[in-house]
Amino acid sequence: MKPRKEEGDLLRRCRGALAHAESLQRLRTLRPVATGAGAHLTIEGRSLVNLGSNNYLGLAEHPRVKAAAEAAIERDGVGAGASRLLTGHRSEHETLEAAIARLKGTESALVFSSGYLANIGVIPALVGRGDVIFADRDDHASLIEGCRASGARLRVYRRDRLDRLQALLAKRPRSGAILIVTESIFSMEGDLAPLPDLVDLAERYGASVMVDDAHATGVLGARGSGSSEHWNLRDRPIIQMGTLSKALGALGGFVAGPKILIDHLVNRAKSFIYTTALPTAIAAAALEAIRVLEDDPEPRRRLWANRRFWHDGVRALGFDTFNSASPIIPLRIGSDALAVEMASALAAEGVYAPAIRPPTVPAGSARIRTSILATHTVEDLALALSAVERVGKRLGLV
Repeated sequence: MKPRKEEGDLLRRCRGALAHAESLQRLRTLRPVATGAGAHLTIEGRSLVNLGSNNYLGLAEHPRVKAAAEAAIERDGVGAGASRLLTGHRSEHETLEAAIARLKGTESALVFSSGYLANIGVIPALVGRGDVIFADRDDHASLIEGCRASGARLRVYRRDRLDRLQALLAKRPRSGAILIVTESIFSMEGDLAPLPDLVDLAERYGASVMVDDAHATGVLGARGSGSSEHWNLRDRPIIQMGTLSKALGALGGFVAGPKILIDHLVNRAKSFIYTTALPTAIAAAALEAIRVLEDDPEPRRRLWANRRFWHDGVRALGFDTFNSASPIIPLRIGSDALAVEMASALAAEGVYAPAIRPPTVPAGSARIRTSILATHTVEDLALALSAVERVGKRLGLV
């Protein structure tokens, strides 16, 4: 990438950063994808088995969910037109929030226009200077951005070293609030946070817990309500954040908890106050997705059966799967270049499985991230497993 004379300092800096990323095999590019939310996607006219979607239950294509969105568009149009505090608030938002609260077992809930907006808005609304946040080292970027934006002191812990977290909590300041922030299912590792232990520590040391249930909502728990149900913690005071864009197949984020918390966020969360409301069609789709989740346990049964088949298969090939206990099953590769080569080779074999590299994950831990859906057939997964075996052998990984 040769610099151009007319470029200013900022564009030259951008050019240099892109060239550096390319040299490290970390340059990201966009490619148009057709029909990409379900078990298959089409790229450049080729159909591939899709192991890169978070549409765990297939609800993005569910007839009831699509019909709910279509009816709302016909009635209300596309955009909401304004923020919720101006003219963007609709009865569909209230109905959706009531359904989320029912699903999560909380008094109230609040919908944001995306999960990222929820995290960067909620945390600064709850804590600030003079307070302390303890965040897991693998927390999602939106959680870390929310922590930094708050102005609170940020300390990082490891979920496999809770003795260290306990020592940090024991040295906590005697004034100010303390917030422990964690994902429930970690999006790049697929393992579960030790939520009962975190809640116990929080109660012992006067802290609060906020859990990002993005990948657990619709997936964990006897009814699919998420991590609190999975761990039998529904009566414990946990701030539950989640998304509508993964297992529920729509778009948006939410926070569920006591009504006083929700009232506070309406008044203090800037990413809620100053953002255009979620379109009515999306709210209607998410609401119908929750109803499908409550009505039909079969997609969740298929999801976990598929997950067992795939996890057992890649483990038998010898891949390290990072203690995955969820439908997110990463295959440890290590080298950035090798991960990119494997992803490209799998695509040539008819399988889309993205390479995940730094800065998304730590240096030296590049991986192929696979995510399993209820809508995958056994034939889909068998084809993909054979491709992983062939490519893995060719690259010396198995």
